[in-house]
Amino acid sequence: MIVDSHCHLNILPEEKVGNLDDVIAKARELGVNRILCVAINPGQWQDVLDLADRYEEVYASIGVHPCEDKDVVVTDEALIAAASHPKVIAIGEVGLDYFHFEEMCAVEGGMKWQHDRFTQHIRIAKQLNKPLIIHTRNSTPDCLAMLAKEGAEQVGGIMHCFVEDLDTAEQAIALGFYISFSGIVTFKNAKALKAVATALPLDKILVETDAPYLAPMPFRGKTNQPGYTRYVVEEIAKLKELPFETVAEATTANFNRLFNL
Repeated sequence: MIVDSHCHLNILPEEKVGNLDDVIAKARELGVNRILCVAINPGQWQDVLDLADRYEEVYASIGVHPCEDKDVVVTDEALIAAASHPKVIAIGEVGLDYFHFEEMCAVEGGMKWQHDRFTQHIRIAKQLNKPLIIHTRNSTPDCLAMLAKEGAEQVGGIMHCFVEDLDTAEQAIALGFYISFSGIVTFKNAKALKAVATALPLDKILVETDAPYLAPMPFRGKTNQPGYTRYVVEEIAKLKELPFETVAEATTANFNRLFNL
């Protein structure tokens, strides 16, 4: 069994990958038997919940992405209600993203809205005892500091689509987070990331697609889908000089341990 620990089934373009029944069937054929479908704004929550109800292997995560407009504000009650669905196992995708907000970052207090959103999600995650799905870009020191300050180690979670250095990975692991590698780790020019994947202990690693984005080799540039998680497992097995089955079983066990499945 392989687990895709992060994808967006609800926005896969049917004209490129086929209908969702076909996508799920292909994932099964490639050994992917569990999928975490992640919502990034309130408008997606019901779609993601419906997919979790429709497919046995699909679980859901509910949250508001840091790149969603600052005017997108949800109440605690709304977030808790959506996240209380029995197949919602995580809170997020949430975090900090300074890459897309350079002008705001230059103004003191300009990113307060992202910090407030992040704090809210951490607080709700602790209240519901559900792990967090973390997005961070050009903001890692602040992201780690906030996770520590807000006590996120109480629930832990996933550093989604990890592209940072080994020191950052180790800091996140110390806070109870797993490091999730996407198709980026298969890219020929991702030498630094490959070194991180090689160095990390296998019991702290997860794999993902982030579909429809970041398709791994040999599909780079095409539309990604959950079945392609297999190629991420193959790359990590090669880097660690381990059997494919060992990495598949370990990353699946890590996911199940984190989410008590």
